[in-house]
Amino acid sequence: QVQLVESGGGLVQAGGSLRLSCAASGPAFSSYAMGWFRQAPGKEREFVGAISWSGSATYYADSVKGRFTISRDNAKNTVYLQIDKLKFDDTGVYYCAAPAAGVVAGLRPASYNYWGQGTQVTVSS
Repeated sequence: QVQLVESGGGLVQAGGSLRLSCAASGPAFSSYAMGWFRQAPGKEREFVGAISWSGSATYYADSVKGRFTISRDNAKNTVYLQIDKLKFDDTGVYYCAAPAAGVVAGLRPASYNYWGQGTQVTVSS
């Protein structure tokens, strides 16, 4: 089982940048693909992007392509979400998540087994 803890959120002006981190504890972090989601007030949790076990493959929601970058450091048991050119609509709670070990990261929240507690990102105009 893996435990996930996000950090790095905060209040940022539109156009700025943030890097979110997700620290994992538990065995064999490199066996887990990882995903990032976000949830704005009153909205459903939304897929942002995901990264493969080794970090060699990433994919993103169309709404964030070109502005969001996911990376991971398996030696540090950490996955990152770099957010550039922040927009007001990026406001929300950001979650990292992991499916079962060895399973490809999907697009739906239901396909993930493990979740962090979330970190708040607020973009001001």
